[in-house]
Amino acid sequence: MHLVMMDKDTTYPDQLTMTPAKEHDRGYLDYERFDRMTDDGYFFVSRLKKNAATREICTFNAGEEKNILSDKMVWIGTPQKLAENVFRVVPEDGHGEVLRLITNRFDISPKEVSDIYRSRWEIELFFKWLKQHVNIKTFYGESENAVKNQVYTALTHCLHVFIQ
Repeated sequence: MHLVMMDKDTTYPDQLTMTPAKEHDRGYLDYERFDRMTDDGYFFVSRLKKNAATREICTFNAGEEKNILSDKMVWIGTPQKLAENVFRVVPEDGHGEVLRLITNRFDISPKEVSDIYRSRWEIELFFKWLKQHVNIKTFYGESENAVKNQVYTALTHCLHVFIQ
């Protein structure tokens, strides 16, 4: 997704690309759901809490990015509640704070993992814009087509009201 900044207080969506990838903020941490998404073929990037238990399996080359601290394959959870799948943890220095990013994608670079997580801000701005300007408070369907149809209908209505 790309956003166009019109001025410091207004943003408009320029382009939206729907993908099966999921991105979650640090408040979202459910190992069973991570397993389900992985088993169902969904990709995700999330932020691990500081106290999340991990056990390192192996380390990958973290590349030359100065903010990427390492790149590891890990088990997550405690022995009593261990996730079924292995995951990738990419710790990065987020301006003085270490962020541990977790994903089930092993085919992209550590920088791309970081970029996906950081793109959540644009996603949050897009949904804020939808709520404020297009009057979408909730989505009535969960499929890609249902969301697209609702957004297109709301945008068409706004355009119709605007030109009258």
